[in-house]
Amino acid sequence: MTAPAPRDLRALPKAHLHLHFTGSMRHSTLLDLADEYGVRLPDSLREDWPPLLSAADEKGWFRFQRLYDLARSVLQTESDVRRLVTEAAQDEAAEGSGWLEIQVDPSGYGGRFGGITAFTDLVLDAARAASESTGVGIAVVVAANRTRHPLDARTLARLAVQYAGRGVVGFGLSNDERRGVIAEFAPAFTIAGRADLISAPHGGELRGPDSARACLDDLHADRLGHGIRSAEDPALVERVVEERITLEVCPASNVSLGVYATPEDVPLRPLAEAGARIALGADDPLLFGSRLLDQYETARHVHGFSDAELAQLARDSIEGSTAPSDVRKVLLEGVEAWLSS
Repeated sequence: MTAPAPRDLRALPKAHLHLHFTGSMRHSTLLDLADEYGVRLPDSLREDWPPLLSAADEKGWFRFQRLYDLARSVLQTESDVRRLVTEAAQDEAAEGSGWLEIQVDPSGYGGRFGGITAFTDLVLDAARAASESTGVGIAVVVAANRTRHPLDARTLARLAVQYAGRGVVGFGLSNDERRGVIAEFAPAFTIAGRADLISAPHGGELRGPDSARACLDDLHADRLGHGIRSAEDPALVERVVEERITLEVCPASNVSLGVYATPEDVPLRPLAEAGARIALGADDPLLFGSRLLDQYETARHVHGFSDAELAQLARDSIEGSTAPSDVRKVLLEGVEAWLSS
């Protein structure tokens, strides 16, 4: 008797909670815009793409950040920004994602687009248009840069608060986890929290479980960007499960940045079996060469997740999102329909 074909993971409704703005750009778009504006790209962003990366040390992170900054530099006009957001939404729709929360640090773009407020207006308007054209719900998480002064984070938190209820749903903290003191960013997260914006800082990846715990203690994280190395501390895993903290796990970037040597080493199954809520994410597809669907394929083919377990990952992503109740209901019903098909 022939075994049934595996269910199509593209048809599995899901939410995408860990995607960075510039990192969502299509590689083909990067090349198009670089050629249009005369931006010289290294071979690692052209013929040798995706680049070989590692963030195991400061030099490796510097190289990663340099490539990211080069990619950001090709976004020079309003139409470029709209193209990026539209294409990101199209890619999400093609992979079964019905809800996207894209993370952006407006201070990295404000100088070219008339300031951080004007840039945020542009991103939110582009998101509304892309949502209408693709059917994918899109929200924004404003993120501060942990390599900059905590006062800058407060400025961005106040900016995020201005847009609470108008497309901005959360406040984050990104960049090299080994930089900055987490507790010093607490006032910014307090500002954002007063407007009921979710707390979604990066932690528990490059620096390990101690940074994840600090994000919970000092920033009252609702979600942990990555959080994968929580697996190294059973007490922390127990807390994550008990408090229903969503871990935005990005298997491909964990390996690309040298956190784990191979895809098999990523402790996805131990966390899932412990009952952790896991939302798979692609992080920066432009630099890592894989999108959201690839993370689900990895869970299936590398970690041996059954369709029922994959459906639970999709549920986790939806339940950990800020999607409105009606959107959440439709997506969750779609997960059940996929599983029963």
